[in-house]
Amino acid sequence: MQAPTLRLDVVSLAPEALTPLLELGVIGRAFKAGIAELHLHNPRDYATDRYRKVDDEPYGGGAGMVLKPEPVFAAMEAIPVLPRRRVLLMSPQGQPLGQADLRRWAQDNDQLVFLCGHYEGFDERIRTLADEEVSIGDFVLTGGELPAAVIINGVVRLRPGTVGTEACLEEESHSSLLLEHPHYTRPAEFRGMAVPEVLRSGDHGAIARWRLQQQQQRTQARRPDLYARWQAAQPPGS
Repeated sequence: MQAPTLRLDVVSLAPEALTPLLELGVIGRAFKAGIAELHLHNPRDYATDRYRKVDDEPYGGGAGMVLKPEPVFAAMEAIPVLPRRRVLLMSPQGQPLGQADLRRWAQDNDQLVFLCGHYEGFDERIRTLADEEVSIGDFVLTGGELPAAVIINGVVRLRPGTVGTEACLEEESHSSLLLEHPHYTRPAEFRGMAVPEVLRSGDHGAIARWRLQQQQQRTQARRPDLYARWQAAQPPGS
């Protein structure tokens, strides 16, 4: 039985930034196959003044312009509401994005709504529309469209039917706190660099042990924070 289509709604002043997703490799094929569908909503279409104004000067003074609440609320109220819906606000003040978040949203929701800020920021009352605030890193962009695209990519690839071999999703980096092990393919030797003998041995138990060892070593060297979390999660005596 096929999972319900995942509805994705993006509220953005630059909706054209999201349309490339519809042609992006396996993600684009997922949209064409009906695994997910993308709906774009521009708050400017809901502005009521003759200039279609969506921003204004901040109370109390300061640099930049602030996104007004009225057009954003109107855009949100025009979006159909599915039973399992989650509204995500793209914000550098949000919780850091992790693989567990992508998996949770992919499994637990039939609709994700993305609120993308712009200009200097958005009116604080817009925050009340969101279930979660999400950040993709400790930096600031001109708008929330790229973070929304990142999350859409990460969520859609986890939906059933997007990736041909779903076992691949269980073995990749961050699926279990450890980074992914090295991969090799033919030729067995290239410019003096050889494929490790264990991978050519046919001993699947030895290969599994080698891969786990490589995951641990790579994570400890590159992401000691993740390695410490992985160690803390291991059963006593393991």
